[in-house]
Amino acid sequence: MNEPPTSTPGHSLDPQSEQEWTEFRSQAHLMLDDMINDLAALRDGPVWRPLPDERRSAFRAAQVPSGAGSLEAWRRSFREDVLPYATGNRHPGFMGWVHGGGTPVGMAADMLAAGLNANLGGRDHAPVEVERMVIRWAATLMGLPEDASGLLVTGSSMANFIAVIVASRAAPGGLSLRTAGLQSRRLVGYAGKTVHGCVSRAFDMAGLGSEALRLVDVDQEFRMDVAALRRMIEADRAAGLEPFLVVGTAGSVDTGAIDPLDGIAGVAKGEGLWFHVDGAFGATAVLSETIRPRLVGLERADSVAFDFHKWAQAPYDAGCVLVRDPERHATAFAQSLSYLSREDRGLAAGAPWFCDLGPDLSRGFRALKVWATLSVYGTRRLGEMVDRCCAVARRLGQLVEAEPMLELMAPISLNIVCFRVCARECDDVENDILNGEIVKDLQESGIAAPSTTVINGRKVIRAAIVNHRTEYADVERLVDAVLACASSRSGGA
Repeated sequence: MNEPPTSTPGHSLDPQSEQEWTEFRSQAHLMLDDMINDLAALRDGPVWRPLPDERRSAFRAAQVPSGAGSLEAWRRSFREDVLPYATGNRHPGFMGWVHGGGTPVGMAADMLAAGLNANLGGRDHAPVEVERMVIRWAATLMGLPEDASGLLVTGSSMANFIAVIVASRAAPGGLSLRTAGLQSRRLVGYAGKTVHGCVSRAFDMAGLGSEALRLVDVDQEFRMDVAALRRMIEADRAAGLEPFLVVGTAGSVDTGAIDPLDGIAGVAKGEGLWFHVDGAFGATAVLSETIRPRLVGLERADSVAFDFHKWAQAPYDAGCVLVRDPERHATAFAQSLSYLSREDRGLAAGAPWFCDLGPDLSRGFRALKVWATLSVYGTRRLGEMVDRCCAVARRLGQLVEAEPMLELMAPISLNIVCFRVCARECDDVENDILNGEIVKDLQESGIAAPSTTVINGRKVIRAAIVNHRTEYADVERLVDAVLACASSRSGGA
């Protein structure tokens, strides 16, 4: 019989002496200082800067290290080659996409979670109870029952996917889908034409096919037309299709529009359909006393998808899915594997586990940073931050309307402003090109980072005010820079 290998000094990856622990502690403290100093000076630097070609080439040519290196050298590489060239969403001038800005508190909590290295797929340990607490808090905030089911995921793309799976299994005969697949079933769901693309992808990944998501017309404010929804459901039933799901959007990605959730909920209930709300960023507007009334109907949802890492400012990633009926949620995903057997006591107790509620067995401790964020800042202060973002967006809208060269292209529903440079000497196509080039100019300048989208067939500049650091001065600087870029490209005319 072969003897087991003899343990040798240094087999552990931890520091092996008091001196090594001291050296590690020194470097770790310096890393934390690097990040705190960077956060404190964000406003003084550019929003974004492109990664230099030589650094990009170095990353692409780098080989897997075979020998040990120093933590100090790695820290220096991160500080010089990564930190200055990140997305820029922490900066107050970042307005391009709905990315939260993060907080120092969330950063510190993420460090603690990494140190703990907990797997929240299951088992009986404190981190699981923290996530259960966070899910209960989330359900309460969204108006769902306190005992609603849910879990934290990578983001709303995964949250929407889980909701589509649960909804399909909740349809008549839907449990057979887990074993027999769709076979000849012709399940269809509905969402407004402004729905995020991840919902269509969820239908694709669920095996339903992206064409099974029926897109409903929207009104002039980009909100789902409830009467059109009723007509589509009626026509589809007559054609032999099986409606099972309606998706309402709370904060559309292009304009921030909120669908008439209460009206959609009424249709879903009357038709016996699952009512899901994609509230990726807009659902957290329930934190605001002034905006919450516009989300009436959210509390009637069978499931909700949203992100703590957007308007709630937790660090990436921290998406959330909530399901009103815990039994339907578990029935859609739970499985029995011998090595995952649940016990009445010991470390394998504490069922149901989170791996019974989604596709992931291995799950990080996302709940810690959410717990920290809600505990330190509180819902009142976070709600005031949401109000402030919307006020900054309205200020941007006022600046746009005051400039003859600029045109507001969509109503400002929440915190997203869509506008356009209209050069008189250019036709629509030329103005499309001009606006696209201006946005790239702005991003490369480091002054501001909006994005583009298409509204009523025209390319527009889109500014999403999601960062808690963004102030009036930042949108004033954006407008000045847009006009300067437009003037430069038109030769100062």
